[in-house]
Amino acid sequence: MLLADTQLSAPGRPTEPAVSTAPQPPTQWHRVLTLLADVSLFIGTREVWTQAATHRPAVAAVISVCYASILGCGVLALVVRGRRALARVDLCVLVTGLTLALCTFVLFHRGSDESVLTAQAARELVAGHGVYGHPWPWLFGGNGIALTPTVTGGYDYTYGYPPLAPLLTAPMLWLGHGGLPAIAMSTGALLVGTVVLWWLLPAPWRSAATMTCLGFSMISMYGRLGYPAILALALLVPVVVRWPRIGRGGRLGRGGRLGPAGVAQAACLGAACAAQQLPWFLAPFLLAGIYAVRRGELGARAAGLVVLRLAGVAATAWLLINTYFIVSQPVAWLKGIALPLVQGAVLHGQGLVGVSLYLTNGSDRLDWYGYASLLLLAGLLALFVLFVRRLGPAATVLPWLAFWLATRSQDGYYLMMTPLWLAAAVTAPATEFAGAWQPFTRRLAGPYRRPARIAAALLLLSPAVVSAALAATGSPPLRMEVTSVRHDVRTLSRLTLRVTNTDGDALTPHFTLTRGQGMYPYFSVVRGPATLPAHTTATYELRPPEGRYALPKPGQRIRLRVFTSSPQTLSSADVRLPTV
Repeated sequence: MLLADTQLSAPGRPTEPAVSTAPQPPTQWHRVLTLLADVSLFIGTREVWTQAATHRPAVAAVISVCYASILGCGVLALVVRGRRALARVDLCVLVTGLTLALCTFVLFHRGSDESVLTAQAARELVAGHGVYGHPWPWLFGGNGIALTPTVTGGYDYTYGYPPLAPLLTAPMLWLGHGGLPAIAMSTGALLVGTVVLWWLLPAPWRSAATMTCLGFSMISMYGRLGYPAILALALLVPVVVRWPRIGRGGRLGRGGRLGPAGVAQAACLGAACAAQQLPWFLAPFLLAGIYAVRRGELGARAAGLVVLRLAGVAATAWLLINTYFIVSQPVAWLKGIALPLVQGAVLHGQGLVGVSLYLTNGSDRLDWYGYASLLLLAGLLALFVLFVRRLGPAATVLPWLAFWLATRSQDGYYLMMTPLWLAAAVTAPATEFAGAWQPFTRRLAGPYRRPARIAAALLLLSPAVVSAALAATGSPPLRMEVTSVRHDVRTLSRLTLRVTNTDGDALTPHFTLTRGQGMYPYFSVVRGPATLPAHTTATYELRPPEGRYALPKPGQRIRLRVFTSSPQTLSSADVRLPTV
């Protein structure tokens, strides 16, 4: 009797189950991350499309296609069944973000003070002239480019960054006048850095690179402003990705020698330090962290050799980029690359300086903001070394805390480096530091571990806290009383005031009016002493730099601000205009 539905098998051979050919499904968090990166591309896109529809219809058409891509990727992120398919969606989101960034660059490339200075430095370099120590005030005349005022009553018109950005801008000078070549360079660096970060991250995390670098419209904005820090960011990406593994096994590469991967990472670190000053603050944390991880693995001598080799290659790359400038104008070069640290720019930013700028009438201890910033950086580095197993994953974030106490605490110092936060969060987790070496382990362990660690933190951070408190609680050294205002309904033409120096030192005041967070150019002193002796009173008559100062709408606060450079002080007072 035959049973048509009976499946026969050979005796002694069990039937093997069928092998599934279905694709492996992605995790839900991967889908959500892809969707968030896709949604983030909407930010700022409408403004770009509106501008393009008026001036560049072809660009508007490309942006409309990008809208379709965003919508399509949103659907696919939720419905594709396999990990490979979702990886392709991640790639599509990246390409869409890159396309939108290029469209935005085509429309918005006016630039900033940094872009025009970088482009001018490149032009001077090509012409065989000196890059450092030469002021270019005509770059800022009447074109809306922001000035950097200093407490000396002047402005900084010189190039004050390391030379890599002008070197890379020089081949792009054919693009046009103004800051456009520098903007193209920094935007290109951002796009390349985004692709590199996307490629180096594990596949499920790649959309986070698109979202952080392109999606929130903040990093790309700094690229379009031509900031050299964006070039530094792009160079730091391959350094920071999996940075605790640098030198694993006692070498920077394979084969027991300085391999190409290790050389490339070290060279990128040196090149980043030759592009802008922000990497200078990150490098000590990376080197200290690498030493601690390698010492836990290899011992003190081998770890020291790894760090020395890494630092040696980085220093060589840095010197090669700077050699021409060191030889051609050594003093000007040194002053130029140190300029942001010593230029004496006026208070500005979203950090603690807001106390002296907006909440009080000033301070006679502004220098202590700078001291507090340096002391906090040193304290954080010391804490990082002491507790690297806990703080290691935050190495790319800790250095920027110091800028919150600085005299120039602009949020750009933090924002432009946020892609490095992501790179470290994904590729340098706490497990990489579990066996890292920590000094004073016995003293900071045991039953009194928590009190000992708290005491160490307080000891290391208290100098910065005390310095910041001294700066914020200082008193304005100049007492001002407005005695006469010459104005009409819309403009102010003269301002007369009585100024009393309550300080023990003679002060040279520089006057301006501000409304909001911006600073108007310094007023000219028509009448009054250039230097006001200690404990004396004088009358000053001030004239706006253009002869007229446009008055704000009624009800808006106008502040008279007076800066002095030696010592650095700020005195402020409200200006109340009489009714016309």
